[in-house]
Amino acid sequence: MEEHNLGKLKYLIRYPKGFVKDTQYPVILFLHGAGTRGKETNLLKTNLFFPITDKYEDFPFVTIAPLCSENTWFDLWEHLENLVLEITNLPFVDNRRIYLMGNSMGGYATWQLAMSMPEYFAAIVPICGGGMYWNGGRLRNVPTWAFHGAKDTVVLLEESKKMVEAVKKCGGEAELTVYPENDHDAWSDTFSNPEVFAWLLKHQNNNGIVISDGYKGSNIYG
Repeated sequence: MEEHNLGKLKYLIRYPKGFVKDTQYPVILFLHGAGTRGKETNLLKTNLFFPITDKYEDFPFVTIAPLCSENTWFDLWEHLENLVLEITNLPFVDNRRIYLMGNSMGGYATWQLAMSMPEYFAAIVPICGGGMYWNGGRLRNVPTWAFHGAKDTVVLLEESKKMVEAVKKCGGEAELTVYPENDHDAWSDTFSNPEVFAWLLKHQNNNGIVISDGYKGSNIYG
């Protein structure tokens, strides 16, 4: 894995096996949870996303994983948005197949980053997160597969339910998988499921549909 810097943001790039420089690849932008926060990327390398997905015989994605060095991703929000723009300019990135995945604190950031920049993502996988469900219409053109543990007391299952219902209500493609016996760790099972990554690859970015935001008018929405 290579370490890079963009402003205050450190990030890792992991290339697929047999990487060819002049070839374009699908990309996963991975946002870790609060337990991986820190100043050095060595901690990020131990996040379960990497050892679990390293075991796949064929993992075709370039993985780009920034490190949260502050309290939350929202303290680095401008840098995170700039990283998305940086990714689109990398020569080995297939801009039709940029995917977003994150768990816990990173699950919240996944929902919000996709709503902030929906035109850049072909599909997203938010895990045990939540967000501003009143803004779910921003994701009507971004296929979403969310995951949550039924026994989660850190982030309540209701958070994912509200987000998925909001996206579906606005005409978007969203589904929720609930692990009945899991508490907050909904990510280990998700990272270990090859169907999740096969599902991502089924989607390519379609910017032909205009993204709408129906929440206008300060007398109603503040």
